[in-house]
Formats: sequence, C-alpha cells, structure tokens
Amino acid sequence: MKAMVLCAGLGTRLRPLTERWPKPALPFLGQPLLRYHLAVLKAAGVTAVGINTHHLPDTMEEVAREECARAKLALHVVREPVIQGTGGGIRGLRDFLSDGDFIVYNGDILYPVDLRPVVAVHQASGALATMVLLPMPEGEKYASVELDASGRVRRIAGHGPGGEGLTPWHFTGVHVMSPRVFDFMSAQGPEDINREVYARAMSQGQVVRGVRVDGYWSDLGTPSRYLATVRDVLAGRVRLEWLGADSPLAGTVRGPGSSWAHPDAQVCGAKVEGPAYFGRGVTVAEGAVVGESVSLGAGVKVDAGARLQNAAVFEQTVITAGESLTELLAWREHRIPAPLSGR
Repeated sequence: MKAMVLCAGLGTRLRPLTERWPKPALPFLGQPLLRYHLAVLKAAGVTAVGINTHHLPDTMEEVAREECARAKLALHVVREPVIQGTGGGIRGLRDFLSDGDFIVYNGDILYPVDLRPVVAVHQASGALATMVLLPMPEGEKYASVELDASGRVRRIAGHGPGGEGLTPWHFTGVHVMSPRVFDFMSAQGPEDINREVYARAMSQGQVVRGVRVDGYWSDLGTPSRYLATVRDVLAGRVRLEWLGADSPLAGTVRGPGSSWAHPDAQVCGAKVEGPAYFGRGVTVAEGAVVGESVSLGAGVKVDAGARLQNAAVFEQTVITAGESLTELLAWREHRIPAPLSGR
C-alpha cells in the first residue's frame, strides 16, 4: 500500500521556526515530526510514501529521504512551484498513487493510532474515500464533518449535499482514498480536497464515509499547540506504542527528577522537577532549574541560574545565566510566546 504525506504548507503561524524547517520536518522531542507519521503508516502496511513540497523544498526533501531510508520505505517527491492546496497536492501524485487504495496524512499532526482497521473498513465499503474522525475537541473551532446515521459524510465545513439529522465530527487530517477520487479533481489549479473535491463527488452520488478512531490527536500548527503536545507526551497522556522504536522516548534513560535523557546528555547537578526531555548533546549547568513540561533539543546549553518551565528549546540554542523561560518556544535568539491557555 502507498501513502502521501502533505508537506507543502507554509507554516506561517510557526514563524520564525518555519523559516528553518517545513512543519513536517520540525524537530519534536528530538526527532523530525515526519518520523512519527512514517511509523504510523508503516504499521498500517504502507511500503512507499509520496510527498509534495513547496516551502523550503530542499530541506523537506532531505529530511524525507533520510527518514524514509531509516524506515526502509520507498519515497516519491513532487515539487509544487505554485502551492496547490490539499486537492491539487494529491492530484500532483496521481501517477504514483493510482495503482490502488492509498492513505493521505496531514504533515503537521501527532496521531499515533492503528490505521489497519480503517483501511479494512474502507476497502470493504467500496467508498470513494473514508475520513478518519474524532469527537470535536473541547473549546476548538475546527470546521466540522457532518455524518448521517449510516456513517456517510454529507457536509464538510458547510460544503456538500447536506441532509437531516446530521452529527458533527472533527476531521483528523487522515483519509483513505480510492484512485477513483482523481476523476473528481479539476485538471489543474489549486483546490481543497474536503471543501471542493469531496463536495463535488458527493453531489454526483459518490459515497464518502467517516470512521471514528479514538486516540491522542494534536495539530502542532501553532506555538501553543506545539508546546501543549510536548506537555501531553511528557505527562504520559499519549499512547506511544504505535510508534514502536520511533517513540520520542525510545532509547532514552531515566534522568534526574521525572525526566528522560539521551545517554550523552549532561545534567550537571541542576535541579530537575520535570517531566522533562534532554536530547542528544544537551548540557545543563549546576544551578539551573528545569521545571515541568520542558524539552531541550540536540546540543542545547543551559547555563547556571537559568530557569525553564513549560518550554521547548530547539537545537543548538543557548539559555544564558539568569534567563527565565515560561510558556515559550526558544530557538537561537528567538523567544516565541506559547501560552498554554491559548492552545
């Protein structure tokens, strides 16, 4: 089976981080976010992955090639000179994806679940596509996917044929598609898979189904959501078994306090409350204080007297003596507010 990971987005809400990394290549607890996507897809039976690139295409392709080689997955890359949206992005990989049902996976989520039952349900149903859904997250305003009593999608973000007695659901960013979906795409130009392609197909009598798959889900597209996801993983709120050896905590050792540390991380007498993550080559000086929900990426240096709480620090960043970080993302000289109340 093949899959596509959507990788072309600009990531404007995560700037300046996304001036260095496209969102699927962004480090998360020591590893590119894409690594977690590939682990879920490989567990579902995927053997080859396609990606589309636009923003920082060389960086995205380099990370994808390294990660696919690591996972022993074949890789196919299509570059978009002009960003094509989700529908146009999938259309760009038509030749690669047209030989059977395939999975499409958003590049900026964390969703470690078993997708094999979804694939089986999709293939048994004969549907054009099957959208993976969850109850709407409390307090969020994502556009809803509305189902009828039989589990058929009838409206997405207000688009589609509609009907009576529909129930709203949250779309996870994961779908399984039949190659027939390409018949309902425009020949060229940007378009949205949900609001345009699916709506067009449903209006012509095609069946798009929705299937609920419970599990931890997060969209890491804002600083607050990124930091909240770090907090949730470190607090044990995320079941990581479907990531296997690619779990962010695999290969770590238990460090001081409630922490996980790469074997060569040096936490030299610092006060560690945790939960915290110390990546490869991290050094934390005596007299520093590391509180709850702290992630330190590769090569980070924390000087004596620094204090961190609810913070994620990206690779090769120095936190200087006396500096205090709370509800922030830090990369080099940048300090990016990430209020957890604003998730």
